[in-house]
Amino acid sequence: MPDAELGKFAIIADIHGNADALRAVIEDMARHNLDAVVNLGDCLSGPLAARETAEILMASRIISIRGNHDRWLVEQQPSEMGPSDRAAHEQLDPRHLDWLAGLPEVLCFSGGLSGDVFLCHGTPNSDVTYWMEQVLPSGMVTMRSHDAIAAEAAGLDASLILCGHTHIPRLVRLATGQVILNPGSIGCPAYTDDQPVFHVMETGSPAASYAIAAQSPQGWAVSFHQVPYDTRRMVDLARRAGRDDWATALGTGWLRQDWLSPCPSSRGSSGSG
Repeated sequence: MPDAELGKFAIIADIHGNADALRAVIEDMARHNLDAVVNLGDCLSGPLAARETAEILMASRIISIRGNHDRWLVEQQPSEMGPSDRAAHEQLDPRHLDWLAGLPEVLCFSGGLSGDVFLCHGTPNSDVTYWMEQVLPSGMVTMRSHDAIAAEAAGLDASLILCGHTHIPRLVRLATGQVILNPGSIGCPAYTDDQPVFHVMETGSPAASYAIAAQSPQGWAVSFHQVPYDTRRMVDLARRAGRDDWATALGTGWLRQDWLSPCPSSRGSSGSG
C-alpha cells in the first residue's frame, strides 16, 4: 500500500472512454494547485474513444485502480462481453490491456492530519455493488440506510473512503466521523442496468463530474465540480456506433424523459458502473 500523504487532491471515476470529458476535467483540475489525482476505475468501456483515453491515462501521473468494466475487459473473451466492453476492446492494443490488468483492486494512502484515504470502485469487497444506493424490486433507486452503508465500511479505519460505480455524486458522513465520497462520473452521466432488476441511473446534466478533497484540522473539506465541455464529438461517436442511448445520455444527462424512447438494458448498455 502506498505511504504517500494526500493533502489536496482530486478524485475522478467512471471515465468510460470519454476522452473529451477527461481532457476538460484535467484542464479544470490544473487551476486548483493539487498534490495528486486518483482515479476510481471504469476507464475505457463504451462506444467512444477507449484507445485515446487509455493513452491519456497511461501518459499521466494519475493514480488509478480498476473498476468492474476494467476487469471484464481483461478477464472476458470479446464474445462474452456486453456491447460497451466489446466496443472498447476492439480499439485496444495488448499494451492497453496489460495496463488495465496491472491496476490494483483497492488502494490505501496513510498519514496526514485528517487520517487515511481508502480507494475502491464499488465497495471494499465488490466492484459491482452500489455502496450508498439500493435498487428496489420496482426498479426505483433510493439511498441505503445509514446502517447498511456503515456495514460496508466495517474494518476500515480510513477517515475518507472513496468509491465510484453509480456515477452519482454523493457524500455520506457516518456516525464514526468517516466520510464516504463518490465523485460522480467524468464520462457517462446516465446509464441503464438490469442487475438486480432493470433500473436507470441519471444525473440530469451532461457535465463531467469530479471532486476535490483537502485536509484540514477539522477533517476533510470536499467540493464537487461540474465541468461543461463540448459533447458533440462523443455524441457523434456513440451514434455512429449505433448507440443512441449513449448519445442521449452524453448530450443531456437524462434517459427517462417522456419524449425519449425506452432504452435497452444490459451490463454494457449505457456504461453501467
